[in-house]
Amino acid sequence: MSVQPVLAVVEATRLRAHDPAYHDYVQLLVGNVLAEAGAQGWTVDRLAADAGTEALLAATAAADAIVIVGGEDIHPGFYGAETGYPNESRHLPIADAAQLALARAAIDRRTPLLGICRGLQIVNVALGGTLVQDLGEECGHVNRGVPIPQVLTTHTVDVEHDSRVAELLGEPTVEVRSAHHQAVDALGDGLVVTARSHDGHVEAVEHRDAPVLAVQWHPEDVHAPEGQLAALLAGLRTPALAAA
Repeated sequence: MSVQPVLAVVEATRLRAHDPAYHDYVQLLVGNVLAEAGAQGWTVDRLAADAGTEALLAATAAADAIVIVGGEDIHPGFYGAETGYPNESRHLPIADAAQLALARAAIDRRTPLLGICRGLQIVNVALGGTLVQDLGEECGHVNRGVPIPQVLTTHTVDVEHDSRVAELLGEPTVEVRSAHHQAVDALGDGLVVTARSHDGHVEAVEHRDAPVLAVQWHPEDVHAPEGQLAALLAGLRTPALAAA
């Protein structure tokens, strides 16, 4: 009898009582990840990083793969910058530290990892990278001044032809759904840029040696191209897991 592989889906927090609309929006996106993972045969552990580093590392130690999903801005102290930038969100430094440690542990263990939106930024900062703190009011990566369910915008990204993301999505140019006001600035050690947006910002990174892929967009959005989330989650399966 085969044993289902375990996928740890890690969010920053489950507690957003101060902002019910944003909380509901995040629950919808995370719920889509959980549903697709279950449909693919994963046993899913949903975890919140604000439980702290020790708890998160212990809870994910036996995971066969990891997804770090979207959420609040990373505290700029983790990449050598200051607070007070435009459109700054609240910060969750305990969750930040835990997810940064998890990304490093996954790379050390060679555990397959998919980062989504904040998840890409976590991977980059974990490896010494920095962030553009705000892309400006007319950046085209997020809709401003609208209800939370309408913040995602659609744009294209160009994918490097020899990359893992190209292999999974099968197209040199893909349409994506985005809702981010920050982006990669200096690239973290060991990472390679494998997709850029229409305006040149980093939209996907991969690790040179470890099975790590992160995208700046939201493949889990209900209006994302059909099959995009499924393809990226399927990419977490190693040959051994695929045979399980």
